[in-house]
Amino acid sequence: MWDIIKAAGWPIWPLILMSIVALALIIERAWTLRRTNIIPPGLVDKVIDEYRKKGLSQELVNLTAGQGPMGQVLAAGLANIRAPRPVVKEALEETGSVIGHGLEKFLNALGTIAAAAPLMGLFGTIIGMIEIFGSQTAQGTNPAQLANGISVALYNTAMGIIVAIPALMFYRYFRGKVDSLLIEMEQQATRMVDILHGDRAK
Repeated sequence: MWDIIKAAGWPIWPLILMSIVALALIIERAWTLRRTNIIPPGLVDKVIDEYRKKGLSQELVNLTAGQGPMGQVLAAGLANIRAPRPVVKEALEETGSVIGHGLEKFLNALGTIAAAAPLMGLFGTIIGMIEIFGSQTAQGTNPAQLANGISVALYNTAMGIIVAIPALMFYRYFRGKVDSLLIEMEQQATRMVDILHGDRAK
């Protein structure tokens, strides 16, 4: 491995750093965006049961808000449950927008790495090509310099692609997962509001 890094030359080091950062971001987002972490199972039913037993209280709102992103959305609905439905919906949407921004944390950085890695690889390729042309002298070709230039060009091109492909795939995957989670949170919060409004109408 060390021989490959030496053969790739100094342009490989920024790509290695980018790969480490990308891996760290992927692990962090995979851990943070677990569904059970974002939408605890049965949370909506628990909140509805507590509301029916004890009614609306600040304690219930605070307790619900502490149950992760889904809890924050439900708490926004609870805090405005006595308001007209359009007001409740607006509160849910505003809270969902803030939470969505939090769920997308680091995704722009991952997307940037996916876009920049091939360019960094291309930069390494250009450095290698410059070395290849530099191996041509009036006295002939310097084989060692020619081979080194080819190594730099090819290894950096390959490394740029190797870093970019998984970064892009996980970026797309996490963006889709965030959208899916936000839609599900909105649907569950709307269901809670419909049920509680229905109870009040009885």
